[in-house]
Amino acid sequence: MDALASLLYEVRSDGALFSRNILAPPWSVRFADRRPLNLVTMLRGSGWVVPGGAEPPVALGMGDVAVVVGAEPFSVADTAEAETPPLYVLEGPYRCTTADGEEISEDIVLGLRTCGNSLDGPTVLLTGSYQVGGRVSERLLSALPRALVVRHDGRPGPILDLTAEEVARDEPGQQAVLDRLLDLLLLSTLREWFTRPEADPPGWYQALGDPVAGRALRLIHDRPARPWTVTALAEETGVSRATLARRFGELVGEPPMAYLTGWRLALAADLLARTDATVESIARQVGYGSAFGLSVAFHRVYGTRPSAHRAAARVGGLAPPPPRTAAEGLPRP
Repeated sequence: MDALASLLYEVRSDGALFSRNILAPPWSVRFADRRPLNLVTMLRGSGWVVPGGAEPPVALGMGDVAVVVGAEPFSVADTAEAETPPLYVLEGPYRCTTADGEEISEDIVLGLRTCGNSLDGPTVLLTGSYQVGGRVSERLLSALPRALVVRHDGRPGPILDLTAEEVARDEPGQQAVLDRLLDLLLLSTLREWFTRPEADPPGWYQALGDPVAGRALRLIHDRPARPWTVTALAEETGVSRATLARRFGELVGEPPMAYLTGWRLALAADLLARTDATVESIARQVGYGSAFGLSVAFHRVYGTRPSAHRAAARVGGLAPPPPRTAAEGLPRP
């Protein structure tokens, strides 16, 4: 399993919130359900993603797919200025309100998972959002800009066509089908975006194509519990210890053992939050010889003990605090 596949494996849709919007200008739709990962695409017409804050608006043409990262609200509008008041605000699972928080009028609800101001509107906007969390998924989300767009020059692909058809249906198992389609749409979009000139892919992604660093990354992701050393990784990749250390550091941006530590602790954090396995068991799953060894490393990087992280996650769905930085005298994961 490569690094991208490993990270995307943890970013899976479960109860995805889909919304189809049929619109005639002037229009603006506000998305405020505060989910950290959103897909936006134009099935027909064009518009602008307005991320908010200091981020500039991003044009969205027919067939284009945008990924918006972060829980902060954002808008999609027919103009870049987004001066038009929101036609409605998406607040939660299939809950739309006015900009003032009032219940939306019935004439805005056009059908199943569909809102808008005109059934014959020239613009059809489709959105899907993820509820994701955890240290593993954060390693992917932190590598993405606030808003990215993969352009398809007015030619929606087969995945998008199938998704549009399914959103309009209401059959047994429909949510599971929509979840998997959203996963596939996200994967295909990110994989294509990372290869484009405008992308700034993280070091671990660029290293995947390297026969030395890429092979070492796959070994780390496939078998984190193995007692890896730089020498052992070098033997598996067929190069000297010095060559592996140099290539890995140049492409990934950190030494192999630092990356391994970060990956193990990210896995441990998510296992602590999502399972009832003992700290001892989790420690051995991710490559530590004992619960004590995991606890020391976990506290050094995250500033909290594994048991405290588990308790916080169970009570409030909290992620562990951000890793301490090198400026604080501690390694970055």
